[in-house]
Amino acid sequence: KAMCSGKLQTGLLVAGYFIYLLVGAAVFQALERTVEKQEKMAAAQMKEAFLQNFTHLTVAEVEQFMKNLTEAIQNGVYPVGNESQIEDSNWDFSNSFFFAGTVVSTIGYGTLHPKTAGGQIFCVFFALFGIPLNIVFLHRVGKMLSLLCKKLGKFLYEKGMRKKKIKFLTLLFFLAMGILVFLCLPSLFFQKTEGWSYSEGIYFAFITLSTIGFGDYVVGKQPDRNYFSYYRTLVAIWILFGLAWIALLFNL
Repeated sequence: KAMCSGKLQTGLLVAGYFIYLLVGAAVFQALERTVEKQEKMAAAQMKEAFLQNFTHLTVAEVEQFMKNLTEAIQNGVYPVGNESQIEDSNWDFSNSFFFAGTVVSTIGYGTLHPKTAGGQIFCVFFALFGIPLNIVFLHRVGKMLSLLCKKLGKFLYEKGMRKKKIKFLTLLFFLAMGILVFLCLPSLFFQKTEGWSYSEGIYFAFITLSTIGFGDYVVGKQPDRNYFSYYRTLVAIWILFGLAWIALLFNL
């Protein structure tokens, strides 16, 4: 019975966690999308005006243009290329979900952030309840992983191995598997999808999973590359399991 209720609890926790992220993503999207569209249109108009008059602009006007351009880029608006980019929102569902995940996991890249008063206040409360929920979730996933670890240990013990050796081997196994699954393989994937070097991929993976999150490298952010539709959602899931693996390592 205890086993059954434990499974039910885990199921409810996982479901609740993902529903929390999905609802958060939907709210961020609703609050931020229109303001972002206005910003994009303003940036496009500014670029248009600059291109029409750039031969006879004063130094002060060029300075002002540079200032506006820098501000736009800091807000995640890149006035590069054609009009179609006004339609591509930084707050589409995949991006919003990714953002919600980086908030509760305290990575916080800083490339995407709420700019409306509503979005900022919601972010405070979303993080306030989301961070503890994330810790509980990671702890539970870590527990499930450590059960696998125990099973492996039991199997080796029945084969007649000493306990100390088993401890060392399971730790080694988890370390090696984790490094392969969460650092080495994803870095290959990033190399292909983002066009980064392999070492940049490793650097990004480590900075992300250690929750440092500088934001100098972020997935799915290059305006000139075509990403497949659920790319960032997949990366968000990789982050969650990677964090659970790291939590488990500290436990072990």
